[in-house]
Amino acid sequence: MEEKIKKILQKALAGLEAATTENINELQSKFLGRRSELNEILKSLGKLSLEEKKKVGAQANKTRQEIEKAFESKRQQLQPKVNDLKIDFTAPGKYFAVGHLHPVTQVMTEILEVFKSMGYEIADGPEVEDDWHNFEALNLPPEHPARDMQDTFYLTDGNVLRTHTSPVQIRYTEKHKPPIKIVSPGRCYRNENEDASHSWSFHQIEGLVIDKNITFADLKGTLEVLAKALLGPETRTRFRPSFFPYTEPSAELDASCPHCKGAGCRSCGYSGWLELLGSGMVHPEVLKNMKIDPDKYTGFAFGLGPERVAAIKHEIPDVRYFWHPDVKFLEQF
Repeated sequence: MEEKIKKILQKALAGLEAATTENINELQSKFLGRRSELNEILKSLGKLSLEEKKKVGAQANKTRQEIEKAFESKRQQLQPKVNDLKIDFTAPGKYFAVGHLHPVTQVMTEILEVFKSMGYEIADGPEVEDDWHNFEALNLPPEHPARDMQDTFYLTDGNVLRTHTSPVQIRYTEKHKPPIKIVSPGRCYRNENEDASHSWSFHQIEGLVIDKNITFADLKGTLEVLAKALLGPETRTRFRPSFFPYTEPSAELDASCPHCKGAGCRSCGYSGWLELLGSGMVHPEVLKNMKIDPDKYTGFAFGLGPERVAAIKHEIPDVRYFWHPDVKFLEQF
């Protein structure tokens, strides 16, 4: 056994003579690793007598220390010296370009931060939905004419690519009961032609608040905070009556143009106002579909498009610019 340990040391030192930076780790594993001969000897000490165990154990540990020291010395020899690297420390450094978030992602993050500061929870859901969660639970039965407003991508199994992130609200209420205060960001899909203000694939951020004694005043206050946070503290807001199947009453929110301060410019069509989002009080039928008693609870909901907000903030005339592979355009943000 003692002779075997001596030979292991000789092999290790001989192997180190020709070691390089490429194979030194492999050599170290060979002579000091878990499956090395030396480690096998150490594991077999329990089979020896007490006297042999002391003698062989001491020799094996001493040999391990010698091999480790030899490897450490060899590594230092293999390290290149500063003078050999021929580095000119006076030369200017190289510039490495750093990327940044997509402008729409920046806006989505900004919007979510506003709602997180107001105590909202962020909820997520699947992009492939069934008819119940995407339509019927939101007061859109099969014969409802409002379905024609949302040209849908239907899949062969009967499911759809979600046309809005409202299904997340239905799924959330299946597992949670009031009070509810969530926002649901995500990608949506509609089978429509692309133009300056529409795309077949886009993002939405929708919000839902349900509790006792929630009123339209709560909705107005919430959205006014959002508008001022996104477009500036001087932003003014106004509500226009509208129609959405899942809210009653429903309203569109306009914000004063941040570029002309409401005086009228090209960005706002010289009206001084920009359409920002849709909103309303949650329809009682939708609350029933959520298994929530509309006699005890009320709520409000809203939805806005991050692409639209980004276009307003940066005065981009065409939302298609955001998703065309034009690096020069994206580098501006």
